[in-house]
Amino acid sequence: MEFKSILPPASLKDYIQYFWTLESHCAYGSPVALGPLADGCPGLLFQPAAEGAYYEDTQEQLPELFLYGQTLTRTRISLLGRFRTVGVCFFPNTIKPLFGFDAIELTDACLDVGLLSAHLPERLRNAASVSEQIGVLAGWLSGLLRKTDLPVDALTGFALTRIMGAHGQLSLPQLRHGLGLTERSLERRFNQHVGIPPRLFARVCQFQAALTQLKHSRYALLSDVAYDNGYADQSHFIRTFRAFAGVAPSQWQQQTCGLIDNFPALMR
Repeated sequence: MEFKSILPPASLKDYIQYFWTLESHCAYGSPVALGPLADGCPGLLFQPAAEGAYYEDTQEQLPELFLYGQTLTRTRISLLGRFRTVGVCFFPNTIKPLFGFDAIELTDACLDVGLLSAHLPERLRNAASVSEQIGVLAGWLSGLLRKTDLPVDALTGFALTRIMGAHGQLSLPQLRHGLGLTERSLERRFNQHVGIPPRLFARVCQFQAALTQLKHSRYALLSDVAYDNGYADQSHFIRTFRAFAGVAPSQWQQQTCGLIDNFPALMR
């Protein structure tokens, strides 16, 4: 399999972290199972049904073009057949300014984009290359921005920057005080623009920092990872990791292999 990431055009750089593609030229063999991990970012996936299909744990086939929100519950998505997937990784607070609805409506859920734009899947299927598909998606997303005309919420954006910069380890009361917001006001903004409360987003950032340390084996003992990332002890870290990843850290290392950031392939 071959993975590539592509930077967005300048007009979308405040909304999209990167486009990505995953391609397999093998028509046969075992299904590829992906296990999305909580990373604080919504996204979009396009997989032409004629070239393979995504299936959830329930064996229900997913739409060939779908938008997903904050992913908190570990799930398994299987991809069958020869495939060429195109994806979009958005910034955490992209859903509302792009699509016009509150981000919380998509938390742990996905939306068939064909319901928003009936002709978009067909245009992507008929595109002659991956670069053309990305151009079609970029043009469509730019059109949505002009249509919704909703700015990125500056206060939420500032809070996100502070939380991510501290890897989730900061005082939320102090952050709220600096922003001049009550706990309820900040939580309402996060539900609208991010899809989860600030405390939960901070936990996701803390988990991601620990996951990065695990991936690169920058530790001698598992307790080092726990203490380096602000967990009270190793058992607290394992409980939190299991809540987001579905398995303990040791099992995660044995059962996954790197493929796409926060979309690891699950090994049998």
